[in-house]
Amino acid sequence: MAVYTDVPDEELRAFIADYAIGEVVSCKGIAEGVENSNFLLRTEAGSYILTLYEKRVAPADLPFFIALMEHLAAHGIACPTPVKAKDGVALRRLCGRPAALVSFLDGMWPRRILPVHCAGVGDALAKLHLAGAAFALRRDNNLSVAGWRGLFEACRARAHEVRPGLAEELGTEIDALERCWPRDLPSGVIHADLFPDNVFFRHEAVSGLIDFYFACTDFLAYDLAICLNAWCFETDGSFNVTKARLMLANYRAVRPLSADEFAALPLLARGSALRFLLTRLYDWLNHPSGAFVRPKDPLEYLQKLRFHRSVTQPSAYGLDA
Repeated sequence: MAVYTDVPDEELRAFIADYAIGEVVSCKGIAEGVENSNFLLRTEAGSYILTLYEKRVAPADLPFFIALMEHLAAHGIACPTPVKAKDGVALRRLCGRPAALVSFLDGMWPRRILPVHCAGVGDALAKLHLAGAAFALRRDNNLSVAGWRGLFEACRARAHEVRPGLAEELGTEIDALERCWPRDLPSGVIHADLFPDNVFFRHEAVSGLIDFYFACTDFLAYDLAICLNAWCFETDGSFNVTKARLMLANYRAVRPLSADEFAALPLLARGSALRFLLTRLYDWLNHPSGAFVRPKDPLEYLQKLRFHRSVTQPSAYGLDA
């Protein structure tokens, strides 16, 4: 279970007393998620999500995340809305951790990804990008090309424990991506972590987007490449071009891609695969004994990286320019 900090009843009651939402009815830890401690909270006024931000989330970034959710919700995006306490402040402290209460969204994330889900994600992601265009704050993406070499160096000496020769392959890949990475594609707010467990559906329609704690400012098409990796591969590692075609077509119907963005998709998808490979590799090699959360297999993303490296034209993703 992804609950790293227990919240005693008396501390929870004192925390909720600062809000105009009545008394606590129940509070239950949420198993999904690996970065923070999350609880489903019910009070006399309704249901909420209580999040305690753990060490991997920098406190200095929290105002960006809170303000972004407020902005997106105000611009019609179905996402958690921070709940302000009686003093008008949403970001608070609980059990020695930064904490916030956000609205509860109905829906479930899909355990089996169907083409219709990929179509909905393409549409929702494009709308998020358009809604974020007027967002005034900026947060650099420290898990993009400038951050990969540092992650790699932290793993290089032990990468062979996961697969022989892995360090050499990753070093070669980073060298190539650093040389070729785009410099001038359209940028803005991106989610940067829109995996299936961060998208809720009701009756095959997207009902909400959650977990904005990797959101940042970067190439918009890089966000789309992240989704290609997260949604369009089957459990056997094969790429599903039908899912990719639907995702890209529905994205472009809302926000057209420039010719440069479309041409850059294979490179951006390689970079996305490398990013998640490296963070998974680091977590795999530095997994504390007895931890509740099982680290995810980094080799899943090695397979995806190799697929994108073999792509010579973006039409391989199902659409022509």
